[in-house]
Amino acid sequence: MSSEFQIRRLTPEQALAAAPALAVILLDCVAGGASVSFMADLTPTAAETFWRDQARAADGRAILVAEDAQGLFGVVQLIPAWPPNQPHRADVAKLLVHRRGRGRGAAKALMVALEDEASAMGRWLLVLDTVTGGAAEQLYGGLGWKRAGVIEDFALMPDGALCATTYFYKRLKTG
Repeated sequence: MSSEFQIRRLTPEQALAAAPALAVILLDCVAGGASVSFMADLTPTAAETFWRDQARAADGRAILVAEDAQGLFGVVQLIPAWPPNQPHRADVAKLLVHRRGRGRGAAKALMVALEDEASAMGRWLLVLDTVTGGAAEQLYGGLGWKRAGVIEDFALMPDGALCATTYFYKRLKTG
């Protein structure tokens, strides 16, 4: 935890109440060019609906946020894998940091806290994907994530340009 911000896990009720603030983070990231499943025409209503749906998901997910005196400015989700043959695995989704909070170590702090949450859930194999060549790719590599491969033309950037995605995985220490 930093003296400038804290990381905490939201309960489903807290996540639902935080949907408007989480929507602001998502909108800012998309406006800044982040390829995070949404296009440039994302509306505040659609962004808030997305976060309300995430809060209501009954799949055991953890929604972690970074918060300072001004409010929420970062978020990440840990989503347990659903197949019965993968009780040890979880997916990392939507690591987002509002531009007002970047450069303070929040993304790294969110990922470290996410790993602790995964361990507490008994999930020791984590998987994620990110835009190839983006800042997040460097972050994950620096945190010990292993590159599994690249898929060209996987998604669109908010402006419609194609981008490749890099898949990463991390095996957490067990026992």
